[in-house]
Amino acid sequence: MSNVIRYTAQKLVLCRPAAPATLHFQSYVTRAHPSPLPTAPIQDALQRLISEMDERHLHRSQRWENNKDKRVNQRSAYLTARGRPTHPSEEEVRKEAAEKEYRRMDESVEVALQLNLDPRKPGQALRGSFSLPHGNGKKFGVAVFTDNMELAKEALANGAVVAGGASLIEDIKNGNVSLTSFQRTLASPEMMPQLSAIARLLGPRGLMPNPKLNTIQPQDQLLETLEQQQSGISNYRTDKEGIVRIGIGRGSFGVDKLMDNMRELMNEIQSIKPESFGKGKKGKGGSAKGTKYYLKAHLSTTQSKGSVLVDLRTIDPTSSFFMTDPL
Repeated sequence: MSNVIRYTAQKLVLCRPAAPATLHFQSYVTRAHPSPLPTAPIQDALQRLISEMDERHLHRSQRWENNKDKRVNQRSAYLTARGRPTHPSEEEVRKEAAEKEYRRMDESVEVALQLNLDPRKPGQALRGSFSLPHGNGKKFGVAVFTDNMELAKEALANGAVVAGGASLIEDIKNGNVSLTSFQRTLASPEMMPQLSAIARLLGPRGLMPNPKLNTIQPQDQLLETLEQQQSGISNYRTDKEGIVRIGIGRGSFGVDKLMDNMRELMNEIQSIKPESFGKGKKGKGGSAKGTKYYLKAHLSTTQSKGSVLVDLRTIDPTSSFFMTDPL
């Protein structure tokens, strides 16, 4: 490359010709400025999770078939060495293995919705219950507290795990009734003063009856609410980080039913939006203009290795892309 002599008004400058210009793009990524994670519309996110569930089922069913002989031989050898007369024989084990197919797990689908809330501030600790159009796919054990013994018997006949009044409270207090035997509670208003004796046991587990969850009902509505609490009612609450975690159904529901349940959930969360939320200055009517209510939303299943980050435009009820594909 030859040098070029360039004359200026003051001095003679020896310079080299400029090299061809090339553009270099280097992303600016640090711990403070991480690369943005890809998002997916709600329908694509649900379809992806269901496809992953189908792949897991196919892989495990194939492995189940490939290892059938080994599994049968191991069980037969164990029963021969340590089995009892009441245990199945080797022929029965092989017959059962030949007839029994791989049992697929119907995984739950859960959404983790991060809201711009501080539950320590008044009015920002959201809690409530609502009905999903297609249910949540779960069956809950319910304990019913009532001093009406006839009503308690009817509650047991309708599927309650335990039911009763002062005697039931005493059994729970003494440890005769396990707190792990039920996941929800119902009570009539007159029982609430008596429940203070076990509030320190029920409260930390989220089992204390609460009017926000519609779990304090008059006696004439207890049986109807019992049926709803067993299957149809979904409870939610914000944790200390302002995140709502709630199941919206099972993988067997399919995309359409899960979309219906998700729509109902987001309409519920939008309807209880507090007037004041987020950080920074507040306007006259509550939060400052432009303050975001929804920050992030992740979808996951029971056995998924990770979660899918959902495009907030497709789950925000105030967006024109609500429950649609923005592309």
